Amino acid sequence: MSLQMLRRRALKPPLRTVRPKPDTHATGFLELEARAHRPAPLRFPVSLETKAFYRRFYPNTSTIEWNDWRWQMRARIRNLEELSRIFRLSEDERSAVERHEGALPVGITPYYASLMSLTDAREPLRRTHIMTGDEYVSLPGEGDDPLGEDHDTVAPGLVHRYPDRVLFLTTGTCSTYCRYCTRARVVGNPGGEYQFSTRQWEKALAYLEEHSEVRDVLLSGGDPLTLGDDKLDWLLGRLRAIKHIEFIRIGTKMPTVTPQRITKNLVQILKKHHPLWMSLHFTHPAELTPEVTEATARLADAGIPLGSQTVLLRDINDSAEVMIPLMHGLLKRRVRPYYLYQCDPIRGSGHFRTPVSKGLEIIAALRGHTTGYATPIFAVDAPGGGGKIQLAPDPVVGRDGDDLLLRNFEGKVYRYPDPGGELGRNKGA
Repeated sequence: MSLQMLRRRALKPPLRTVRPKPDTHATGFLELEARAHRPAPLRFPVSLETKAFYRRFYPNTSTIEWNDWRWQMRARIRNLEELSRIFRLSEDERSAVERHEGALPVGITPYYASLMSLTDAREPLRRTHIMTGDEYVSLPGEGDDPLGEDHDTVAPGLVHRYPDRVLFLTTGTCSTYCRYCTRARVVGNPGGEYQFSTRQWEKALAYLEEHSEVRDVLLSGGDPLTLGDDKLDWLLGRLRAIKHIEFIRIGTKMPTVTPQRITKNLVQILKKHHPLWMSLHFTHPAELTPEVTEATARLADAGIPLGSQTVLLRDINDSAEVMIPLMHGLLKRRVRPYYLYQCDPIRGSGHFRTPVSKGLEIIAALRGHTTGYATPIFAVDAPGGGGKIQLAPDPVVGRDGDDLLLRNFEGKVYRYPDPGGELGRNKGA
């Protein structure tokens, strides 16, 4: 055969695609390697204590149902019968629940109930959610709207107090009802939990569109994360469409009391609406469970900065021995301690309030003794609509000539050169 003929044959395309035989050993290795790098499914852990609780009190419930936040909402403990089935109630608790009328009913998700003592009425988390007779004692200075939110309401559910930011009350529903709730007058109203409708939202949105000075919107309630995904997505989208609104905050307790709410779908919705911040309500280190760790990890991994808000409560978290592990535990879960609030003078909350000096004492125990990241701002929300007032231990001792005298965390006094300064002159040397 001539060289020319060989060349022509070599130029002809093959009649079919020739595929090399697969190397089964290599294929198996590649498949295993791909599997190793494949993201693990987003599943919530269930601690052994929690599993024992739901097998005892909800024996026909599967793990899938337990980890469904909608099931948690439907199965909330709402009445004396349900409380008595799970908890050994004290006579004080039983009597208080029996006589309750009006807003702020009992409401506890099964998950959050699993963290409480079944027998000890003095256990911290239980005290914050099961009524006692102290709730019916009204002290001087207490009221139904101590912060004057109704006075600053400019549209249904919209409170405009500070110049550049507003409080947007989205719903009257919470998954759990704290007995010291500032909005006890609003949440869980009799006859069904009060729902703010989209018609009301539209009035609030119209106000925001007309007021270009508003750059920051805090969504609260109730709890915004009790809204369904579609409603929440719609509302966030409408807010994002208002050009002068720079960022949105969500105030919520759901990651703490119903962490199963932080689903893959919810995280994807929240990521669409950046910049988005979230303030989480924590009370006690007992809340820092594997489930909560998973919820905060999902939010942090989605790029949502997380801050905490904690209310100072008598005999619950009013000591450095409780507050320090809570603050450290939050930091380890990528939640920055933000506010420590003096308990608001809501009617019937006197048994929860501490002297203001107790908050200063706790801040002093944190400052210098642990990282500044673990030290929240201590604030009193001034009754009558005065807004948040920050309080801190006073480090100024006085002056000595041109030197400002300052006391550090150890109680030692140091000089800082401050020629011509006025700070501390009224305290003397």
